[in-house]
Amino acid sequence: MTFLEIIFERLKNAGESPVLHEIRGAQWVDCSGAPLLALIAQARQFLRTQSLNAGDRCVLLAPNSIRWAALDLALMAEGIVIVPLYPRQAPSELAAMIKDSSPARLFCSDAPLAAEIQRHLPSMPRVATLESVFAGAGAPPAVAPYRHADSDPLTIIYTSGTSGEPKGVILNAGNVNHMIPCTSARLDQLMGPRSASNAAPERIFHYGPFCFAASWILLLTALSRNSVLLLSTDLSKLSEELKLAQPDYFINVPIFLERVRRKIREAVEQRGGTAPAVLSRAERAYLAKHKASGRGSPLDSLALALANRVMFPAIRKSVVGPNLKALICGSAPLSVDTQLFFMMLGIPVLQVYGLTETTAICTLDDPHRVEPGRVGPAIPGIEMKTADSGEILVRGPNIFPGYWQRPAETKKALEDVWFHTGDLGEADANGNWRITGRAKDLIILSSGHNVAPEPLENELARLLPEAQQVVLVGNQRSSLGLLVTTAASNGLEPSDVQSAIDAVNADLPHYKQIRAFRILPAPFTIEDGLLTTMGKLKREAITARCVAEIEAMYLKKPA
Repeated sequence: MTFLEIIFERLKNAGESPVLHEIRGAQWVDCSGAPLLALIAQARQFLRTQSLNAGDRCVLLAPNSIRWAALDLALMAEGIVIVPLYPRQAPSELAAMIKDSSPARLFCSDAPLAAEIQRHLPSMPRVATLESVFAGAGAPPAVAPYRHADSDPLTIIYTSGTSGEPKGVILNAGNVNHMIPCTSARLDQLMGPRSASNAAPERIFHYGPFCFAASWILLLTALSRNSVLLLSTDLSKLSEELKLAQPDYFINVPIFLERVRRKIREAVEQRGGTAPAVLSRAERAYLAKHKASGRGSPLDSLALALANRVMFPAIRKSVVGPNLKALICGSAPLSVDTQLFFMMLGIPVLQVYGLTETTAICTLDDPHRVEPGRVGPAIPGIEMKTADSGEILVRGPNIFPGYWQRPAETKKALEDVWFHTGDLGEADANGNWRITGRAKDLIILSSGHNVAPEPLENELARLLPEAQQVVLVGNQRSSLGLLVTTAASNGLEPSDVQSAIDAVNADLPHYKQIRAFRILPAPFTIEDGLLTTMGKLKREAITARCVAEIEAMYLKKPA
């Protein structure tokens, strides 16, 4: 059976058992197997009135919801290629991706958003809101879903490359048919032996947009197994929603775990008394032990034993609830200290590594063999190796067939039948991989968003003619920062830089906005080793040389 047939069969068997929840404050909107099948049939009925054919492309532009999932499945069931887009993206960028994918229809969460996009794209495809898709009368039971050949495209997911231009990554049925059993098998390892006949559904909390490959694969995996996917609808209330959801596991990005770690420390500080000292000493003992740097002092070890007995169980219960088996983290590198902090609390953190081009996943931590700082072994059926340069190369049935309408870039990425990831890494004797850096200049924020620096730098340089160089920084940070060099005689003022940043930020999505800057009094030169002989920036050398200035910037010291 194909993954789509498995999902439809599972929904049929689920009947009135819940499979999806939308968390809306203290209220939950449930959807069981039978109602979800009815929504899918209703959407399929609508699609058939739209003169659409198998192989046509349709954009799905909306936040996560039960209806998003129903329309996604309906489009695939009709053989239509889905182009999911991020509704928080700048309208100009959305317009560019819509134009590039040339869809037959645009399914949008609301008419105002579509109207805003149309200001940047006069030749818009026909638009239908999600409300209109599901406004009709109930449809009769749908026929079996379209049966895709492995080579048939299912989706085009846009991702930014080093040029800054979004590229459409084609994923086909063969990619997803391979990936879903792999992710499900690893989750079986996490959840342990379970009787299919009487086991309670596992609870999965989720807040990542479905237009991202990893989130989409999680959605399809969850719908193919005995689980309930609980959808967050308000990122500002994740802590409260987590307490309601009480999940068995959920996917995270590093910035979220770093934020939770900081809040735990702040809460302990606010308790006062001996609690802050106990936590500090316990963490010192735990990190020393697991970083092979000794066991800390006897007093540190005593504090760790006390915290394990009294403090950590209360923290686990207050933060993640009683059911959590593990946090799953991907999209960007996770600090080893952060991973060890949660492990100290008794909360396992499993890491995932992959790209959209690898159907979201290359490696998955084995829940029983987690090595902090590593991202696990390659999933079954795929091969990974390093080139002489240290770049990670991957091949297997999870590798995308190509970029939409970009044959030259496809050929370059898939040279010698290996996909060139652009990441640097190494595997240990057990096959567990460690990601050591980027072969390319792409900035990866701790939220998992990728930002190509050159287009923003070029625009800022245009707005700041007095500047000698402008350099974006922010790898593994929560936001972008900017270094600006100038000759002392140029008279570049902080207000000039802020005005340029404000002008650039105005048309950018939140994750591309620059939040801080530092002005450096002398330009980078070839002689000081910060420029190539062609005058190009040596980014790693600049980051290393300017570490104090960068740290000060993120501490929000005066520019």
